[in-house]
Amino acid sequence: MFRSLRRALCAAAAALLLPLGAGAQTAHAAQPGTLRAAEAGAGYWHTSGRQILDAAGQPVRVAGINWFGFETGNHVVHGLWSRDYKSMIDQMKSLGYNTLRIPYSDDIFKSSTVPDSIDFSGGKNAGLQGLSSLGVIDKIVAYAGQDGLKVILDRHRPDSGGQSALWYTAAVPESTWITNLKSLAARYQGNPTVVGIDLHNEPHDPACWGCGDTTRDWRLAAQRAGNAVLSVNPALLIFVEGVQTFNGVSGWWGGNLMGVAQYPVQLDVANRVVYSAHDYATSVAQQSWFSDPAFPNNMPGIWDKYWGYIFKQNIAPVWVGEFGTTLQSAVDQKWLAALVSYLRPTSTYGADSFHWTFWSWNPNSGDTGGILKDDWQTVDTVKDGYLASVKAPGFPAGGSDPGGPGDPGGPGGGTAACTAAYTVSSDWGGGFNAEVKVTNSGTTALKSWKVTWTWPGSQKITSMWNAAYTQSGASVTAVNADHNGAVAVGGSASFGLGGAPGGAGVPSVSCTAT
Repeated sequence: MFRSLRRALCAAAAALLLPLGAGAQTAHAAQPGTLRAAEAGAGYWHTSGRQILDAAGQPVRVAGINWFGFETGNHVVHGLWSRDYKSMIDQMKSLGYNTLRIPYSDDIFKSSTVPDSIDFSGGKNAGLQGLSSLGVIDKIVAYAGQDGLKVILDRHRPDSGGQSALWYTAAVPESTWITNLKSLAARYQGNPTVVGIDLHNEPHDPACWGCGDTTRDWRLAAQRAGNAVLSVNPALLIFVEGVQTFNGVSGWWGGNLMGVAQYPVQLDVANRVVYSAHDYATSVAQQSWFSDPAFPNNMPGIWDKYWGYIFKQNIAPVWVGEFGTTLQSAVDQKWLAALVSYLRPTSTYGADSFHWTFWSWNPNSGDTGGILKDDWQTVDTVKDGYLASVKAPGFPAGGSDPGGPGDPGGPGGGTAACTAAYTVSSDWGGGFNAEVKVTNSGTTALKSWKVTWTWPGSQKITSMWNAAYTQSGASVTAVNADHNGAVAVGGSASFGLGGAPGGAGVPSVSCTAT
């Protein structure tokens, strides 16, 4: 995206709890389609034609979210001034996101860099105090893996000062870029939670693709860097973004992959390249296609031209690493609906689909906003709802959080058990919203869970998200959605509900696990 337009508007929020928010009306459970929930995704991944396959050869779909901040002057993901990092990752999982893209700048490799704007009060962010930025990434990677999320690390900027057109600057030469990429590859070697690295964010003019000038040719630079990463860890995926202009045709920064047809990225290790496009709406910048009389029906042809052909011609997988909008204009709403349809619904196509990570989790992206609202806890259910059809199941838990809640467990050989905590997030008399957090308290990973309770009054559920329910009289039974039934040992999943009338208080809840 045009970084002069997208600015992180950092302002600390005071709220510390984790409600899903008043006004949520619809369920956003992912449709698993042909994906095999709780099975696909184990180990390192590789490509085969236009699909990404796991270590066992099963197709997987990246359906994730961007959580930014390490690339800014805070040198850490944003929102930790308000929330605990584990509660944020738990909430991402509960909403059906299965992958986390983490932008960073090369500043985090400097010994003088320390993360700031982290709140440690009340036990929040325990274990992060005194850590370097890289140490915090270690914790996030560990907990995300324990929750069954994968991580893609994104070299977003050479330094926290701003986006660069090329992959190097006078202060951060190519040699530093490659050294730091290799350092990350070595740091997470043997930890398949980190499935790959996005080599550089949004190359743009004067960057070229296939021109042969080694100082500007992004395709050649991506080959040099990708091979360097694979020399350290040959199991990683190499995510390569586009440029701005190819043969005189311009588009979004990083969004033009027209050159791949003539000049594909060729690495020393086969089946490792995933091409990445970025695409945005008018809240970021105006483009000619938005004012075309045929809009939005013209958009599939636009996407085909810039990057979709790579998938449709079975050349390689395509990952839309960033797309977002404030959704304020009707044009933007039509754009997002059209793009989600183009990405292919999971219920129809399973993992034979485009991959994606939405921009962003953060509400403080100035020209897109985020999935979270400004309080850093309430979900924008309208925006999240647009993505429901392309969400996909999570992955097997892998890795554990040092100093965290223990080993994530595996299939067989343990006791399946869970606990549930019910919290009223808002109550206005005529109705209320509540959240239920399910925690794996056993010694083996859960495949599914069920929560039951009985209200003392006449309360009725009016809506539920991230779970399905039945109600008989005052008794309620809620069972997991497809995307959040698998819970690692010590991990958690959440669902929310609306009901009426208010004044119900907190019922006693019980949890049954399998």
